Amino acid sequence: LAMRDSGAVLRWDLPGPVVDKHSTGGVGDTVSLMLAPLVASCGGYVPMISGRGLGQTGGTYDKMEAIPGYTADPPMVTFRRVVRTVGCAIIGQTADLAPADKRLYSIRDVTATVESIPLITASILSKKLAAGLQGLVMDVKTGNGAFMPTRAKSRALAVSIASVATGAGLPTTALVTDMDRPLADAAGNALEVAYAIDYLTGARREPRMHEVTMALAAEMLVSGRLARTTTTARKQLTAALESGAAAEKFERMVAALGGPKKLLSDPWKHLERAPVQMPVFPTRTGVVTKADTRAVGMVVVALGGGRTRPQDPVDPAVGLTELVGPGDRVGPDQPLGIVHARTDAQAAAAADLLRAAYKVGSRPPREANAVHERITA
Repeated sequence: LAMRDSGAVLRWDLPGPVVDKHSTGGVGDTVSLMLAPLVASCGGYVPMISGRGLGQTGGTYDKMEAIPGYTADPPMVTFRRVVRTVGCAIIGQTADLAPADKRLYSIRDVTATVESIPLITASILSKKLAAGLQGLVMDVKTGNGAFMPTRAKSRALAVSIASVATGAGLPTTALVTDMDRPLADAAGNALEVAYAIDYLTGARREPRMHEVTMALAAEMLVSGRLARTTTTARKQLTAALESGAAAEKFERMVAALGGPKKLLSDPWKHLERAPVQMPVFPTRTGVVTKADTRAVGMVVVALGGGRTRPQDPVDPAVGLTELVGPGDRVGPDQPLGIVHARTDAQAAAAADLLRAAYKVGSRPPREANAVHERITA
């Protein structure tokens, strides 16, 4: 609460509930781009203040900046107007909200407290409490591509956040979700924007991505009292997807924040595409037995699509598509994925890294659920 009160605290006067979702981050985690307009199309208001990517974790802020003209750091008056008129706005953290968090965050690495659950909890919630929310859903990733790689640590963080947030007056539910494989089959900023558009327009919806998105969105509707149960909420969300209402919200949000007015009709007319696209084939035929998800994310970083230091620039066009996961068959006719790079040399180097990130054998592994657990205060 002290960190929240170190800066501005937003107050909203809107005809519906103000709700949000926060993820601890992963590889191919494109959920926010679909979830915000989806919940908005069901009557919620979503002022989503997002972060930049660091390491293997892709940042929602970077993804939105891959859209030409999109202003991810608008004046507060613009942010408020877009939330009020459209129902959702995805922007970056402003200097006005929880400035104490920025000071504490900057010394965590030199004080051996990067993995301190109390400080992680305070960092996340100071910003969410300052955003004036009435309900929050946390997506806590677990697995080899997550910040918290073990189920025990992920669960401990989820319990901490749900308990502290609810105690501070912000009802919060946490879902522990799987990050032992990339959530989407695309990783990279412009590529993930295109992926989100495909999802919203119904061009394709991967089952695992769909399950995580729907589970989180349903919790948001229930927390905002827009649905009595998650079952009822899922029906509302499905109707919003099928009618095109969610896709329309996304396009309106993009246009309201300076992006193209007709992004959905021809995304690649506006998004930047890398000049080199190289399929990466495995060294043997078989089934994927394990994916080192963190290593897959670091392939994107090596291509220039992520950062290892906060000040590093990001190339929006590069990345990976058609990524496989555990249980998928690969061979000379089925690649591990497609590298999108600036040069042939970069593509070849990335291909070697991607091959090293996968283990291929003969027996498929046991498939893990996309959503492991639901935690409340």
